[in-house]
Amino acid sequence: MAHDILIVDDEDDIRRQIAGVLEDEGYETRQAVNSAEAFAAINVRKPNLIILDVWLRNSEHDGLQILEIIRRENANQQVVMISGHGTFDMAVTAIKMGAYDFISKPFKTDVLLHTVTRTVEDTRLRQENEDLQQRTGDEIDELIGVSSAINHLRQSIDKVARMDSRVLISGPLGAGKGVAARILHKKSPRKNGRFIVMNCASLQSGDVERTLFGREAVDGASREIGVLEEAHRGTLLLDEVADMPLETQSKMARVLQSQKFERLDGANKVEVDVRVCATTRKDLRLEIDEGRFREDLFYRLNVVPLEMTALEARREDIPVLSQYFMERISHAKGRLPRTLGDNALAALQSHNWPGNVWELINVIERLSLLAPGEITDVVPADVVLEAIGGKTSVGMQDDSVLDIMEQPLREARESFERKYLLFHLTRFGGNITRAAEFVEMDRAALHRKLKSLGVQNAVRSSKVNA
Repeated sequence: MAHDILIVDDEDDIRRQIAGVLEDEGYETRQAVNSAEAFAAINVRKPNLIILDVWLRNSEHDGLQILEIIRRENANQQVVMISGHGTFDMAVTAIKMGAYDFISKPFKTDVLLHTVTRTVEDTRLRQENEDLQQRTGDEIDELIGVSSAINHLRQSIDKVARMDSRVLISGPLGAGKGVAARILHKKSPRKNGRFIVMNCASLQSGDVERTLFGREAVDGASREIGVLEEAHRGTLLLDEVADMPLETQSKMARVLQSQKFERLDGANKVEVDVRVCATTRKDLRLEIDEGRFREDLFYRLNVVPLEMTALEARREDIPVLSQYFMERISHAKGRLPRTLGDNALAALQSHNWPGNVWELINVIERLSLLAPGEITDVVPADVVLEAIGGKTSVGMQDDSVLDIMEQPLREARESFERKYLLFHLTRFGGNITRAAEFVEMDRAALHRKLKSLGVQNAVRSSKVNA
């Protein structure tokens, strides 16, 4: 759906000019000539952005008064002020009152579009963060789990946080790389500074450097502060850094070396004190080999490498994660948490979770809201499978049972035992000791049984987990 932008200006040609530029870029626009029309338009539908002129003829309220009323009634409404008679003091006043930015008329098309794009993107990211907080009750700022991978990561973060070294966190999408970076910041001496995130994957190529470095005041536009300055004395997270354009990678490597840079259209060096962390879902060494990532930037970022393991590889964390998110989501929605039965947890553990932790959050939210029965009823496995959207990725499935039914008794028994034991080995992350305890077999006997069934991968896993 296109973003809805309300343009409030008493000059017909200015309104039409702005509307034409924005509509060519795919935005939907509405127009108002005074405060009465502006408030009426807002009451009909809250716009994504309001472009508001300071001086309005034949209007009960001027632009600054309208801004004050809008911000009082809806503090999240984004407003960009424009004026043909703007002064520095007026711009400062508007920003202090809550305007996102201030543009002096006449303005260039690229200045307008960049400001609108930046405002809309900032709103989107803030909304996504608020949505996640509403669903889970607050920001996720702890690593939940009992697996060796999570325990090792916790220890590494505790050790690295006290230093000021740059950190590169790798792992698949949705695994929690951003959570790890936020924890690192909160445990560091910079915890009282700002934690700024720049999502390299969400920005257009031409906007990356402007977002990073900011821009000096030119052509009547106010100075723009980039994320490097915003993170001064704090931490800057370059999220999905592999998606940063090559030409920007070169400049970023120099910034990491000197902690100095120039704003776009500027000539003076800006010096910052910022700790830079980065995340990536891609193999940066492969990206270097393919010519898509600069080697010098890689070595400057990869001072301390951390790995965020996929949920599939730490299935023993799934029960505690599931209960954790069930409690947080239910609390955020004013509901009592549902209880997940042992077979429901087993079904969750048997899924491969291509979307990792964020996919698990979606499923748990679905169970919290839609699981049938009373609030005190235990959620069974079949409801979990429905919430996941199908069968488990491993284990006992209907078509497998039908295959077994077509076999002679001895072969059917071996097939069943193989699938049954593989299911529980997968559930417990390949740990034979824990699987043996669950299926009530002696560990050595289970080891022999697996070998007799030809389950060589499980035998190899037992050596790792012995």
